[in-house]
Amino acid sequence: MSIVKDPSLAPSGRKKIEWVRSFMPALTEIEKKFEKEKPFKGLRIAVSVHLEAKTANLGLVLAKGGAEVFLTGCNPLSTQDDVAAAVAEMGVETFGIKGVSAQEYEDLLVKTLACHPHLVVDDGGDLINLLGGRCKEYADQLIGGCEETTTGILRLKAREREGVLPCPMMAVNDAKAKHYYDNKYGTGQSVWTAIMDTTNLIVAGKTVVIAGYGWCGKGTAMRAKGMGANVIVTEIDPFKALDATMDGFQIMPMDEAAKYGDIFVTVTGCKDVIVPRHFEVMKDNVILCNAGHFDCEVDVASLAKMAVKQETRRNNIVGYELPDGRTLNVLGDGRLVNLACGMGHPAEIMDMSFAVQALSLHWLVQHKEELVTKVYNVPDLIDDEIGRYKLAAMDLRIDKLTAEQEAYLSGWAVD
Repeated sequence: MSIVKDPSLAPSGRKKIEWVRSFMPALTEIEKKFEKEKPFKGLRIAVSVHLEAKTANLGLVLAKGGAEVFLTGCNPLSTQDDVAAAVAEMGVETFGIKGVSAQEYEDLLVKTLACHPHLVVDDGGDLINLLGGRCKEYADQLIGGCEETTTGILRLKAREREGVLPCPMMAVNDAKAKHYYDNKYGTGQSVWTAIMDTTNLIVAGKTVVIAGYGWCGKGTAMRAKGMGANVIVTEIDPFKALDATMDGFQIMPMDEAAKYGDIFVTVTGCKDVIVPRHFEVMKDNVILCNAGHFDCEVDVASLAKMAVKQETRRNNIVGYELPDGRTLNVLGDGRLVNLACGMGHPAEIMDMSFAVQALSLHWLVQHKEELVTKVYNVPDLIDDEIGRYKLAAMDLRIDKLTAEQEAYLSGWAVD
């Protein structure tokens, strides 16, 4: 039985779901295919992704494919209570409440997994972590699953190396349809939408420090530059640092960048990126936020210990006053800012990411007899199919190789 905050919120959530469905054409095409073929008939799918309207649409599409879907969030602050109520009312078992404690959040994940899923969709690795530990008894029917984000894939590959991966997994984040669009353009836009809506401050003229220059960092830096910010990038990878330099950004260590930034955005997937020694040299009234999956990139706990006073200055902004009178402002408790303080990625972007999820789950079912317990890359055929859906929806056309061109590219002889 679904667990949501308030079932009476469903009408508002339903409107949100109906809106995004109008802008997710690739997933709509897949839904038509699934509704006809019923590839998940008799299967249970557990989904742990940020519980908002686009995710609800994915759950509904999987249900149209014959699955019994069990939906939960992947972050205590990103669940939208009205959407959770609506998708539960629409027939998807839903376990999600915004703002729960860490223990309550895990309990909701456990209730989701109690269905003994055949397939899982994970975002950050929480479901797989439980299926490999506390919830091992719920893994007895597993065929496989998909992982949505960079952090989760790093953990999956670590499990694979140590021989403790509970089932075959698809590295959805590494698909072209995911990281080129979701990570770069989705993160780039949604991070700044959330920051601007939350702070009501201008970006132009400010110095923005972006920690990490992967696909998410690229998008976040690009949008900041486009809005007139002076952008500094911090990195640990020499080639990503060189890439950022070629893109026109300054490069320096965080120890130095901490002195200059007005707005800091961490996008690394690592921990302890901004720590006390950085807080000590920052300007008064800086904005600190995180766009990596987990809330460990900005050491908010240490900042709280350093502060002589803390107060909620605006919704989703806590100011920490230091002994010398400076105030450092943290957005969304250091959690994923575009969802803790905003609506997440645009619908058109998540259309592609969730299309990868849906088709990857289908692929797992089709190949279940031959799978081994490892992390699989998403086949190019899936990426290409999604690309064609998206091009058609945007009324775009591209060239096609002739037979002679294909032979030329695949051969070694020079005519």
